[in-house]
Amino acid sequence: MELFDYDAELRLHNVHLRAAAGVRARDRVLDIGCGAGGTTREAARDAVQGEALGVDVSAVMVERARRISVEEGLGNVGFEVADAEVHPFAAGAFDLCISRFGAMFFADPVAAFRNIGRALRPGGRLVMMVWQGGERNEWVTVFRRDLVASMTRPGPGPFSLADPSVTESVLTAAGFTDIGFSEVHEPVYLGADGAAAYSNLHLLTGFRAHLESLEQAEGERTRARLREVLAAHETDQGVLFDSRAWIVTAKRP
Repeated sequence: MELFDYDAELRLHNVHLRAAAGVRARDRVLDIGCGAGGTTREAARDAVQGEALGVDVSAVMVERARRISVEEGLGNVGFEVADAEVHPFAAGAFDLCISRFGAMFFADPVAAFRNIGRALRPGGRLVMMVWQGGERNEWVTVFRRDLVASMTRPGPGPFSLADPSVTESVLTAAGFTDIGFSEVHEPVYLGADGAAAYSNLHLLTGFRAHLESLEQAEGERTRARLREVLAAHETDQGVLFDSRAWIVTAKRP
C-alpha cells in the first residue's frame, strides 16, 4: 500500500525543527506522532551514543518506519504503536521530546503533555512544531474553499495549538516551564508537478474518500478544479503552498 510522503511534504520545515531540537550525541529522544519515522531516524543519527524512540497511533506507519530503519541499518532507533496521551512511558527515560505536527490531536492535551513530561528527566526539553491558524496556511484556505469544507474530522484538529496563549496555558498546566515560540514560514511541497501532486493527494485516505463520495458531476468538477489549483501552484521547485507554523519549546522543571 502506498502512503503519502510527509517527509517530502515537510522537508523545508524539518530543517528548522532539527536546528531547534539540537539533538546531542548522548541524548535519549522521544518522537511523538512519528509517522514513517523520518524525524526519529534523524534524531537517532545525531544521538550517535544515545537512542531515539518514535511512537504513533498508526500501526501502518510504524511498520513502515521499522522497515526503513532496518534498510538503513540504524541500530539505535525503535518504534512503538502507542498513544502518547496514555502510554506508560518509563519515568525520566528521555532527555528530549520532539514532535513534527504530531501533538495537536490529543483529546485531553493537558493530560497528554503531563504524561510526556513524566517521561522526560528533570530539565528535559520539549521541542515541537505545530501549525499556526488555518487562515495563515494557504494549503488550508485553498482546499477548504474548493474542496475540503465538508472534510471535517471529529475531535481536536490540526490547529488546536495554533494560538500561543492557548498552547502556553496547556503546557503550564501540564507542568512545563520556559515556554517559547518561534515562527516558521516555509511552503509545503506536494509534488514535482501538478500531476504528481494530484496523485500524491489521492494517497491521503480522507481526501480520496471525500472525492469518491461526490456525485459524478460534482466529482468531475471538483477534480478539474483541483488540477487547476495544483497547476497554478507549480514552481521550479515543485508544487508549493504557503504555510506558517510555530516551533514551541519548553522544559520540564
